[in-house]
Amino acid sequence: MEDPIQLKEEGNKYFQANDYEKALQSYTQAIKLNKDKALQGLLYRNRAACYLKKEEYAKAASDASRAIDINSSDIKALYRRSQALEKLGKLDQAFKDAQKCATIEPRNKNFQETLRRLGANIQEKAANNLIVLGREEAGAERIFQNNGVNLLLQLIETKNPELILAAVRTLSGMCTGHKARATAILHYLGIDSICMWMSVDNEEISLAVCNLLQTITDCLLGQGKEEHHGKEEAVVLDTKKDLKMITMRLLDMLVSKNVSGQGRDRALNLLNKNIPRKDLKDHDNSRTIFVIDNGLKKILKVVGQIPEMPDCLPLTENTQLTASVLLNKLYDDLRCDPERDNYRVICEEYIKSKIDPQNMDKTLHAVQIVSGVLQGPFDLGNKLLGMKGVMEMMVALCGSEREIDQLVAVEALIHASTKLSRATFIISNGVNLLKEIYKKTKNEKIKIRALVGLCKLGSAGGTDYGLRQFAEGSTEKLAKQCRKWLCNTTIDARTRKWAVEGMSYLTLDADVKDDFVEDEPALKAMFDLAKTSDKTILYSVASALVNCTNSYDTKELVPELVQLAKFSKQHVPEEHPKDKKDFVVKRVKRLLKAGVVSALACMVKADSAILTDQSKELIARVFLALCEDPKDRGTIVAQGGGKALIPLAVEGTEVGKIKASHALAKIAAISNPDIAFPGERVYEVVRPLVSLLNTERDGLQNYEALLGLTNFSGRSDKLRLKIVKEKALPDIENYMFENHDQLRQAATECMCNLVVSKEVQERFVADGNDRLKLVVLLCGEDDEKVQVAAAGALAMLTAAQKKLCSKMTQVTTQWLEILQRLCLHDNMEVQHRGLVIALNLISADKELAKKLVESELLEILTYIGKQEDHPKKQHIINAARDCLTRCMDYELIKPFSQA
Repeated sequence: MEDPIQLKEEGNKYFQANDYEKALQSYTQAIKLNKDKALQGLLYRNRAACYLKKEEYAKAASDASRAIDINSSDIKALYRRSQALEKLGKLDQAFKDAQKCATIEPRNKNFQETLRRLGANIQEKAANNLIVLGREEAGAERIFQNNGVNLLLQLIETKNPELILAAVRTLSGMCTGHKARATAILHYLGIDSICMWMSVDNEEISLAVCNLLQTITDCLLGQGKEEHHGKEEAVVLDTKKDLKMITMRLLDMLVSKNVSGQGRDRALNLLNKNIPRKDLKDHDNSRTIFVIDNGLKKILKVVGQIPEMPDCLPLTENTQLTASVLLNKLYDDLRCDPERDNYRVICEEYIKSKIDPQNMDKTLHAVQIVSGVLQGPFDLGNKLLGMKGVMEMMVALCGSEREIDQLVAVEALIHASTKLSRATFIISNGVNLLKEIYKKTKNEKIKIRALVGLCKLGSAGGTDYGLRQFAEGSTEKLAKQCRKWLCNTTIDARTRKWAVEGMSYLTLDADVKDDFVEDEPALKAMFDLAKTSDKTILYSVASALVNCTNSYDTKELVPELVQLAKFSKQHVPEEHPKDKKDFVVKRVKRLLKAGVVSALACMVKADSAILTDQSKELIARVFLALCEDPKDRGTIVAQGGGKALIPLAVEGTEVGKIKASHALAKIAAISNPDIAFPGERVYEVVRPLVSLLNTERDGLQNYEALLGLTNFSGRSDKLRLKIVKEKALPDIENYMFENHDQLRQAATECMCNLVVSKEVQERFVADGNDRLKLVVLLCGEDDEKVQVAAAGALAMLTAAQKKLCSKMTQVTTQWLEILQRLCLHDNMEVQHRGLVIALNLISADKELAKKLVESELLEILTYIGKQEDHPKKQHIINAARDCLTRCMDYELIKPFSQA
């Protein structure tokens, strides 16, 4: 076919049939044969459509351009080029073509939509470029000097969330590490505007603005990235005024009704982070004093809010708890009694101003404030409880007909009962009050709180009086009710968290914990709640899991003392049948099946203000219990347990760090490190493992840490170097002297892997140490596994360092006897390593070889070397023959045929 028009028609048919390859061939053939200019433009345009379908965008753009060169108003060619250019990432050029299309056909909705989309993409790309540019010093300065701050402010005023985010993040980059620029940007934008943006009900924007303000504050405080900026060093910037201005605006945000709950949380978080001293050795706590004098009442107003009341400020689930944390941090930052007295007086005066017998709503806020302080500085809360009329007011509210009064009073009683030794009034009055409320109320929110109060009173008082008396000897009924509340998603999360706290007390009962782990919906409901950022929930979930896994500390009963107690007719506590090992193992399996590891991993990611050191310790205890069975460790790793344990082993209480390190050791001992701790994470595990190589740790912790280090040291030289840098070598050597067989074996195996490293070899070569002597003597041990490891280490050392070959003959007079025993060993692995050592010694030095030939070793080598070839022991026979061949090379012996 040689007619271009017919070829075009044929190409059109193929295109409509979705056979783009044949359509392409037809159009290409037509282009070659055609001489008509108008038809040529049409053919190029059609071929461009084929290339678009085949996703060959560069060719599509090229053909569309040829069509446009022939006819600049070809709207189809323009649109196809626009599509191709967009795919190639050339958004500006694509926008121009789409704009031309819209000019030719202004009513075409497709063109208008393309213009809108391309415009948004261009803006987003430009904004992202700005963010990247703002992070670099040269780029940030360029933006700043070219009126960039004003342009970024215009982006923020567009009210487009994506553009606002990009602008705010760019500003953060520009402020980082540059005090003068950060100060100028703060003044240009204005602290009022920054706080207004942070107050919006958009989590991403609120967080981004919070980060901007934190960056500015870091610069003003002289923290964060320190860089030199030429002339700026000569300018003395007085930042105190700006810091006070920021602090005052943040305090104002706390009590403003125009601020969203998220915005209020951001303000509290910034105050929590920047006001109290980070190091108590620093004597300047002036920022804390300033906040107490100018904002303590504002913080108290936040903790005194009652969400169920119509005049409540916008809050999130975490706002009041975060405010309580701030109260606690401020109180702990005070340096002397007069400062603490001033704090207390401000609180007392504010609470007194709220107590009004004629206005119950106002009085209710006073009780809520006391409740909030009890969740912060508890000692101060106890003093506030002792104020005239406060306890009586709480009792009166418990007996009120209004449910909101009961709700607030019960919560206050619960928080007050944390340390009953300091609140004896509550133990004598609280139980009966809570029992009455639980029985009479029909409000689930109040009922659940009353139940938790009874649990807490019994637990904190060192007696289960309140709980047992009320439940008539059975906690299972209460636990069943708690589980129902947990699973009831129609109840608000704030109320369901009380059910979690209830279970944290009730699971102390063996029957309750066994029933609880069988109730998978209740478990999963608790795990879901654990993913919320709530300090109380995290602690309660962790406590319940510690109870279910029996991972709390227990005192071992000394048999003699038990007999003595029975003889004197004293009560001896007996282990509940469901607390025995078999039942604990079953509970652990159920928890793993229900997804406990994922929940724990999620809990570990919580903010440090929410995840306390006590909670970390509890989580570490649970992880250790879950890791007990080696078969479960793969599941734990797969669900993120390995990653979650690393921060727990580094930060927290001493007990918590030890428990987490032990759990890591259990995983590291049997897992592939590349899978369990991928990437650079594996290097973070070394220090926790080394921390267990301590005489204060028990034998099992020592042993499993050594197994983990053995596994790691066999992976790479970089890991071996990390173990050496963590100063583990002396500890490993000490365990090689241990009387305990398994510890000695594990330490020797670890050393066997470590000697591959040049750094370790050099320590053996160095004068004035007995390292080599220890390894040689261990080769003569009766313990076969120790011999295997020690002989392996000695074989590698003598192969790598010739100096050690001669040194070996000097460290002990028994060296030759030990070597001969290795070469005659029944265990083929030990025998082979012994022969390799002999070969290394012979190869190292002729005089040394002569010494060996003159000993009985020659007879041993000859005996082994003359044996017939055998597949199972060929490597042994070959090693002996290599020794003999080397001796013949030295002309120390003659070949067999000449002997």
